[in-house]
Amino acid sequence: MPEVARHPTFPRKFRFRRVGRARKLPLETRVKKILERLDKAYPRATCALGHANSVQLLVSTILSAQCTDERVNKVTPELFLKYPNVYALAGIEPEELQPVIRSTGFFRNKAKAIVGAARKLVSEFGGRVPETMAEILTLPGVARKTANVVLGTAFGKATGIVVDTHVHRIARRLDLSRGASLLAALGI
Repeated sequence: MPEVARHPTFPRKFRFRRVGRARKLPLETRVKKILERLDKAYPRATCALGHANSVQLLVSTILSAQCTDERVNKVTPELFLKYPNVYALAGIEPEELQPVIRSTGFFRNKAKAIVGAARKLVSEFGGRVPETMAEILTLPGVARKTANVVLGTAFGKATGIVVDTHVHRIARRLDLSRGASLLAALGI
């Protein structure tokens, strides 16, 4: 059974406050200062999803869509005990997986994606998770965010930035964006 990663928490008094003169600093300087403070607050930050290998990370990341990492970490120990490898997942029907992952929400789609991805891993990649963006994006249930999580965490490849729904709020709080919407915050 994989060890569940513990997500670090902010030290009690740590807080990013708006600095009145922050916008007067060049963007590069502000970003450098933000990264230094994040490194200090999270010295050993790791992926919050419990996993023992790249296949488990892929499955956990698919399950994490519209679900908390905490909930995924409650479901995966039973899941990985029942289906210990990619071949076990590839050999079942999605309906067999659904009861195990039901509490993560959207369980029918997730079960179909997980079993489909497992089957493709077995048939086209020898049971191994591909290490390139182009190949991993061909797996069912995998889009850029999932691909970036897996490639970055399992293989140490920084192919993109993993963002979630909080990116807009955080970008404004850290004075990285003045945009009124998520699209404006991303510069789109």
